[in-house]
Amino acid sequence: MLKSKPLFLFYLLVAYVLIQFAWWNYLMIEHNKEIYQLKSEINLLHHEDPQLIIEHGNELEKKLHAKKMMIAGEGMVFLILLVIAFFQVRNTFTKEAKLAELQKNFLLSVTHELKSPIASTKLALETVLRRDLEKEKQKEILTNAINDTDRLHKLVENILLTSRIDNTNFELYKENVNLSEFLEESMKQTLRAFSPKQKIILDIQPNIFFNIDKTIFPSIFLNLFENALKYSPENSLIKISLQELGNGIILSVSDEGVGVPDKEKQNVFNKFYRIGNEETRKTKGTGLGLYIVKYLTEKHGGRILVNDNAPRGSIFEVIFTSPNSNQQ
Repeated sequence: MLKSKPLFLFYLLVAYVLIQFAWWNYLMIEHNKEIYQLKSEINLLHHEDPQLIIEHGNELEKKLHAKKMMIAGEGMVFLILLVIAFFQVRNTFTKEAKLAELQKNFLLSVTHELKSPIASTKLALETVLRRDLEKEKQKEILTNAINDTDRLHKLVENILLTSRIDNTNFELYKENVNLSEFLEESMKQTLRAFSPKQKIILDIQPNIFFNIDKTIFPSIFLNLFENALKYSPENSLIKISLQELGNGIILSVSDEGVGVPDKEKQNVFNKFYRIGNEETRKTKGTGLGLYIVKYLTEKHGGRILVNDNAPRGSIFEVIFTSPNSNQQ
């Protein structure tokens, strides 16, 4: 859509210019005919009543003035449309340039994200294959290889999910589930896989029911959780909360990490976008996680907010309206 918009404006402007060109040529021809006709009439009246000559001259002046005003008005409309089209096309090409830069950074990030786990897994397997290691050491190396494979799988899943999101035929298949149990079980599996160095607290209110797509919904809280892990120091606190408030459900992930500046709070949900300070650039990522979270949240009828945590860090809140809560 972004690429077709400037092209559409360009074709529209070209069509308008051609139409105006043809129209003005037609007016000029008709205008010349009228002038020739009036001049002929004046010449015929040259030896007659001077008053008639003056009246015909005045009529000619009025018609000339009317034609000038019409052409000036159409020229003004054309100029206004030209200026509007210019700014629209310029803004669109500026967005294109920014998107191209984001895509370039994305490709660099993906290249690094793909190479690292592949190289690490290969090294681990070669080590186990070529060396006679103790069972515990083998288990440690293979566990690290599995974690790298999981990381690679997660990256591929995000890329494929983003591709599906960009497809207008993306649909959810919802069913009523016990969201409390679903979230708790998913997070337990995630914690075993990640083995985080931060302190994790699960604050999940029991028996909250909600209509979700069970295959897609985990991407919401898992991407939020992974985002908190990436930007939080060791031994800091990460809290995952699920609470029911009135007819709403609030899923929140809070951390004590670097935080999100106010001017970046909306940009972080854009595709490929990553905050450009040095502290966050050192972390791994592709800029797809929060984009996926926002899209899937809205597809489930919710909205997402990011607020500051005290004394530092961020709180990401996913808010759903739940007409069917506490229904079993």
